[in-house]
Amino acid sequence: MTQPWTAPLATAPVRATVPVPGSKSITNRALLLAALSKDGAAVHGVPASRDSELMLGALRALDVPVEVSGTVVRIGPHNGFRGPASIDCGLAGTVMRFVPPAAALAEGEIRFDGDQRARERPMGTVLNALRALGVRLDGDALPFTLHGTGSVLGGAVTIDASESSQFVSGLLLSGARYERGVTVRHDGKPVPSLPHIEMTVAMLREAGVAVDDSEPDTWRVAPGPVAGRDWTVEPDLSNATPFLAAAALTGGRVTVPGWPADTTQAGDAIRGILGSMGCEVTLSAAGLTVAGPARLSGVDVDMHDVGELTPTVAALAALAEGPSVLRGIAHLRGHETDRLAALTAELNGLGGDVTETPDGLAIRPAELHGGLWHAYADHRMATAGAIVGLVVPGVEVDDIATTAKTMPDFPGMWARMLEA
Repeated sequence: MTQPWTAPLATAPVRATVPVPGSKSITNRALLLAALSKDGAAVHGVPASRDSELMLGALRALDVPVEVSGTVVRIGPHNGFRGPASIDCGLAGTVMRFVPPAAALAEGEIRFDGDQRARERPMGTVLNALRALGVRLDGDALPFTLHGTGSVLGGAVTIDASESSQFVSGLLLSGARYERGVTVRHDGKPVPSLPHIEMTVAMLREAGVAVDDSEPDTWRVAPGPVAGRDWTVEPDLSNATPFLAAAALTGGRVTVPGWPADTTQAGDAIRGILGSMGCEVTLSAAGLTVAGPARLSGVDVDMHDVGELTPTVAALAALAEGPSVLRGIAHLRGHETDRLAALTAELNGLGGDVTETPDGLAIRPAELHGGLWHAYADHRMATAGAIVGLVVPGVEVDDIATTAKTMPDFPGMWARMLEA
């Protein structure tokens, strides 16, 4: 049992410039595409996070040559994936859902497992899709075993991706290497987090893969090679949001350098959300700067496409002047933890007034007090506790180390921001 981390109080408006590590979403897509190319490539700006380490471990297990030098990862030329192998997915959705479609191209038995919570996360959609495309598998969730034959026939498959956009992205990333390519059709409620699929499609095209997404809820990847090319990873915009929230909450001013003017990252939506809550938001050559108001306004926002921002926004909403409604995020019940239940429990445990709705949260103003904030082994729950603790004395996060999933030194970054 780790010692709870006492969230530091902000004794004055936070004023800082905070560089953030590279995007986990871009990193793990780039690493996999580099490995699928066979030609070798370099990925620059790779964060030393647990999710990235798990992806690198998966590639090494499949006999891909990997060399790490600081934040640069070089994938060497190779003759394809090879089994047998055992792959640890940890709690990384990008590993458990992106790697199996690639590992199906290996020959031999590939065993997948992960953390206890990972065994509870939805996997049947991608595994059944692989079966429909000609892959032999044992199991419907972690742990499972894939029996690779060295190739995948591919073709068309219809899935319900309403629980996670990763089901679509995972199939698309490896689809060009299938004999018939892959066509993925979604049939169900709207796909959440569509910007992540747009990121996948854009990166595939940058790697020379032909993708047709002109028909709604249908993505066609033509068979062919994946070009070897070098990648540069943008700052992780979702991981930047707790630091911007510090400015919003304390009436301070925080700049995140390197914020791209054009991006497929869902985290970019924080600009509009913070603006709606009364912040001054400026994008310039220096980066993205947020200046907080005297008091935050409540917000009514559909977060279906940007659900990963919910813990940050919920923390701010609980401390805002008026009520807030966060909608379109029922799929968060299947994330690292059930984030809707977790946010409701933790905010109410500190005196909040939060109600879980069928597709989101209703948050009303209340006087919060200190207490233990449970992270549920979820990095975004942990950072939400840190945000609340900026202005509420005595908030203790039970497992701040879980932030290493995507940010290797969040406590140090948080402390340096407050000392600036």
